[in-house]
Amino acid sequence: MNPRNVAILLFDDVEVLDFAGPFEVFAVASELHDYALFRVFTVAASTGPIRARNGLSVHPDYSLESAPRPDILVIPGGVGTRALMNNAAISGWIAAAAGPAELTLSVCSGALLLAKAGLLAGLRATTHHQVLELLREVAPDTEVIAGERYIDNGRIVTAAGISAGIDASLYVVGRLCGAAASARTAAYMEYRISR
Repeated sequence: MNPRNVAILLFDDVEVLDFAGPFEVFAVASELHDYALFRVFTVAASTGPIRARNGLSVHPDYSLESAPRPDILVIPGGVGTRALMNNAAISGWIAAAAGPAELTLSVCSGALLLAKAGLLAGLRATTHHQVLELLREVAPDTEVIAGERYIDNGRIVTAAGISAGIDASLYVVGRLCGAAASARTAAYMEYRISR
């Protein structure tokens, strides 16, 4: 079986741990299993550098047009989501990539982008505690839940703020590859899983 493609969307002012946490979880899980589980890569509007929150410069692996089809799509958050909420190209790409994907995971205010792409209708969702009310406004047909680290709707998983993306990613590794793979990854990372 081929490794699952894990595509992580990047954009200016993305929250660093929102994308780096899941990147580390999926990459380490694969490394610990002879790179057989996941192929992790980053995607942005173009392959030019993006400036993450607090100035970190990151070079995406692929543009929206050149990215391989993801099996797992990760949409991080950060203040940059506000500028993207009404970006039709980004919303369209998220909707198109999520359609055939096995699973889509949002972290923090990345849930706003899922809502704008029409992916949260009729579902339960969570996000960063400071964004809960905005998500309720943007997604009035979504049950927005406070106080949960992550919520699993089957093909859509939403995580609360920042470090919760690590918990949700470890959960996804466990769901797709077994509890032992998740536990081994967390142990290697010296990470204590929260729920």
